[in-house]
Amino acid sequence: MAKAPELPMTVDLDPVQLVAADGTPTPELRYGRDLPAETLCWLYEMMAVTRELDTEFVNLKRQGELALFASCRGQEGAQVGAAAPLRKTDWLFPQYRELGVYLVRGIPPGHVGAVWRGTWHGGLEFTKKCCAPTSIPIGTQTLHAVGAAMAAQRLGEDSVTVAFLGDGATSVGDVHEALNFAAVFATPCVFFVQNNQWAISVPIHKQTRAPSIAHKAIGYGMPGVRVDGNDVLACYAVMAEAAGRARAGGGPTLIEAGTHRPGPPTPADDPSRYRTQEEVDRWAALDPIPRYRTYLQGQGLWSDRLAERVAARCKRMRAELRDAVCGAPDFDVDEVFTTVYAEMTPGLEAQRQQLRAELGRPE
Repeated sequence: MAKAPELPMTVDLDPVQLVAADGTPTPELRYGRDLPAETLCWLYEMMAVTRELDTEFVNLKRQGELALFASCRGQEGAQVGAAAPLRKTDWLFPQYRELGVYLVRGIPPGHVGAVWRGTWHGGLEFTKKCCAPTSIPIGTQTLHAVGAAMAAQRLGEDSVTVAFLGDGATSVGDVHEALNFAAVFATPCVFFVQNNQWAISVPIHKQTRAPSIAHKAIGYGMPGVRVDGNDVLACYAVMAEAAGRARAGGGPTLIEAGTHRPGPPTPADDPSRYRTQEEVDRWAALDPIPRYRTYLQGQGLWSDRLAERVAARCKRMRAELRDAVCGAPDFDVDEVFTTVYAEMTPGLEAQRQQLRAELGRPE
């Protein structure tokens, strides 16, 4: 068993922040902002593209082209910032809301669309990009991430695994087991919690009595860090530090990124039933995209050329997504039954015949 590193058992309640709400640099000195200008501009581009594609996905869902879609609007800073500093060989274990993570990793939006159409393969090219398939059950991907991290340890690899989860997932048993196992075996795994303040209609104060989600790390024996999830540079810096520590044998880290989604968890929900407009307006003032644009302007990096490039890419990718989804063939319903066992059971055959009859496709 790997020796557990010596860790300070404290968590700062004040989140790490490099870009203030008004777009100006904060006095934070522990984490640097010295990224190349090209990288700084690219971070903005990826956030903008993520938001535009998120809007297109929602439109496609409402037009009946997708079975479901879980929006990430408002969480672009957290997702892009967390995924950007990772190596292409680091394995990612997403939940169902990580559009920004997929885009940073280079997965085509049309392949993500296939997931939400309910195709039998559940999306294409995820594993080729060292990204596990989308996980719909809450929290199960954290166990997979820890298992992959342990495999990397035994194979002598220096890769890191990252489990992406929401605040609601920290209330389920699978996540507790994953965190405990990761700490005991000092696995190279980072747990990145996007705290949206609500698990569907359950507010964060009804999910835990801990001072913060990051404070839970103390009980497991790993570092816990709170970060402003609407600050893409802070998320980048905190993830880079955690991944570097894991890669060097320092074990796992629990990161809590405070953020907020202005829209519903899915298009079928109505958050106005449990969330006040005052809360929505307060978080809207902290939107990660205009905030970071102001920062780039202050650094002399914003230009009309950059704005035009980003707008053109957003338009092109939205069109490509719509073409990929709207032009996709409907899958054969028989695959629901024929891909379960090598030989179909009598029970499955009866169900298949029943469904075909209901669809008007009897043999």
